[in-house]
Amino acid sequence: MAAKPKLWYFRGRGRMESIRWLLAAAGVEFEEEFLETREQYEKLIKDGYLLFDQVPLVEIDGMRLTQSRAILSYLAAKYNLYGKDLKETARINMYTDGLQDLMMIIIQAAFKPPKEKEESIALAQTKAKTRYFPVFEKVLKQHGQDFLVGNKFSWADIQLLEAILMVEELNSSVLSDFPLLKAFKTRISNIPTIKKFLQPGSQRKPPPDSHYVKVVRTVLQL
Repeated sequence: MAAKPKLWYFRGRGRMESIRWLLAAAGVEFEEEFLETREQYEKLIKDGYLLFDQVPLVEIDGMRLTQSRAILSYLAAKYNLYGKDLKETARINMYTDGLQDLMMIIIQAAFKPPKEKEESIALAQTKAKTRYFPVFEKVLKQHGQDFLVGNKFSWADIQLLEAILMVEELNSSVLSDFPLLKAFKTRISNIPTIKKFLQPGSQRKPPPDSHYVKVVRTVLQL
């Protein structure tokens, strides 16, 4: 029996959360090792685990993968969530790259001073409503299918749902002008593996709090 993937990161979302989402959606069980001290992090570097001295780190298939985009691409391909051909893969990459830009505004906001944090949160909501969500509403309308690419569940669908839920934590009515995205959210949330991941007690992480921010700053010496 193959070993479960092992994820090395902080006990929070950050750049690892999309990886957790992808594994969970694929129905893959995984283990987690949480970084809580500077010493843990330095040992990973000393032992040669971190290619560029950065986390996330995922141990899978006899490899130690770093760089979140590389990890996500590998997992999407491995679990058949990356389209049927190069054209579909390119479209999935476009959609997920765009969504990552939006999500990083929210992820980075937690580490900013109060005024800048408020500005980042407001910016994320504005960009979601005026730039990103209109694009995906249009894609769903033109495509006329249940999923974003082809007519098959893919990494793009997973990441769009993750992004929607992140923005809804800031503004619960953000989808009020996007009926197709509302229906998409309901549809994808009811896929059994995702429904399970959305239940309390799963390995999904909560929004960052002050303790998480403090641990990250201490470990990375920010």
